[in-house]
Order: sequence, then structure tokens, then C-alpha cells
Amino acid sequence: MQVILLERVAKLGQMGDVVDVKPGFARNFLLPQGKAKTASEANIASFEAQKAQLEARNLETKKEAEALAEKLDGQQFIVIRSASDAGALYGSVTPRDAADAATEAGFSVDKKQVALIAPIKDLGLHSVSVKLHPEVEATIELNVARSAEEAELQASGKSIQELAAEEEAAAEYEISELFDDIGSAASDDDDAPVADAGEETN
Repeated sequence: MQVILLERVAKLGQMGDVVDVKPGFARNFLLPQGKAKTASEANIASFEAQKAQLEARNLETKKEAEALAEKLDGQQFIVIRSASDAGALYGSVTPRDAADAATEAGFSVDKKQVALIAPIKDLGLHSVSVKLHPEVEATIELNVARSAEEAELQASGKSIQELAAEEEAAAEYEISELFDDIGSAASDDDDAPVADAGEETN
């Protein structure tokens, strides 16, 4: 099926291009979202008549998107989730969660703009693309943690695995210190009877 693109569509073409697409893709995505029209002679003529206006509107929204991308790019947003000790989430972080976190921080982001390659299923720092316009993209970082304190530690560069290992090492150190104290107390007790025995022989 041939359509004329009303805006740039990734991996398909630029505004004004007439491209061949699968009918289902056209009917379910391109046409209802206003990204394209069927490539009939009337629609092509109508596009040519409106081309200047469409290009101007595209440029305007592109400038707005670029301004937002400048502020948004590189921002980090915290998402608090329950997870196992190993760092696996009970559930996953979705595009809606990413959009909500950005919106709470004062950025206008829609879940449809968030491009997750795969659902986020573990704690840590995750880079996520936000498509603000067909030609403008920003990258944000989601800091997925069990608490605000944990998010702070992750932001400073420590992974959940490192934190768990540190906690384990600290616990082991405390246990070994405890055993050292018990050991030295026991050896003090061992010394005492020997001294008593010596006194008795005299």
C-alpha cells in the first residue's frame, strides 16, 4: 500500500515521501496518528498545497522539542520499587513509570514518547530514549532503587551488588571481631586456672 508521509517516520522516510508499507501498518498506525495519508492523486495534490504550512509547523514543533531535549537530556529520575536482595524487581518499570517520573520532576513527557528496548526488571541505573519529535531525541537515566537512600548511593556510582557485598563484608567483619573478643576472653579464662594451680603447688 502506498502512502504519503506527513512527517518524518524513522526507518521509513521524510515528510512528503511516497512509500510502500504493509496495509496493516498504514491502517493501525500511520493513518490514525496523522503521520501519513493514502497516496491518492487528490491527497498528493492536497499535500503539495499544504506543504509549506506542514513544514513550518514541523519546524515549530521541532524547535520546541529541541528546547525541551536540551533541558531533559542527561537528567536522572528516581523510580522506587520493591526488589529481591539480588536486585531483581517484583514486576518491571514501564514507559508509563518513566514518563510519570519525568512529569513529576516538571518535564512534559508522554508514555508514548518513551522508547524502552526491553522492560526494566532489575535495580540500578538504566538509560532510556525519549522521542520528543520525529527528528529530536533525548536520553534520560532511570535510577531504579528500593529507597531514596539506595538511589543516592547508586547515583554516586555503586551498584546494588557492590552495596550487598559491602554490607556482607561489614557483617562478616563484625562477626569475626565478635569471635576475636570471645576468643581473647576465653584465653584469659584459660590463663587464670594455670596461675591458681601454680599458687597451690607453692
